[in-house]
Amino acid sequence: MNESEKGLMAAWWALKIGLGATAFLAGLDKFFGLLATWEMYLAPAVERLLPFSVPTFFHLVGVVEMAAGLLVLSKLTRLGAYVVTAWLAALALQLVLTGMFYDLAVRDAVLALAAYALAKLTEWRSLRMPQAGA
Repeated sequence: MNESEKGLMAAWWALKIGLGATAFLAGLDKFFGLLATWEMYLAPAVERLLPFSVPTFFHLVGVVEMAAGLLVLSKLTRLGAYVVTAWLAALALQLVLTGMFYDLAVRDAVLALAAYALAKLTEWRSLRMPQAGA
């Protein structure tokens, strides 16, 4: 493995661990509320569309986030990274719909790009090292 490939692998590992752990822990926190009061980030238009309570919605969100994080951390990194990409893009859009939290929407959009980069690096890695999987 040359120096460029070593650098790409280091980037891959950093994104894999960072995005996977962050998604999982953010999802877990939907049950405990230690990091944030998540309900304040829900757009009123989205809340009106919910067929169940806001706490139930955030518990479902937490399950999706934990599952996505575990996918990223597993051998299904590529799939998980694409799920996280879509999820973060949807979160960014939802934050824009609140009419506030534009800073967080930008952060989530940039994290979505990082998740996309992880998916593409995973594709490169599986071509370069087929035994490593995706």
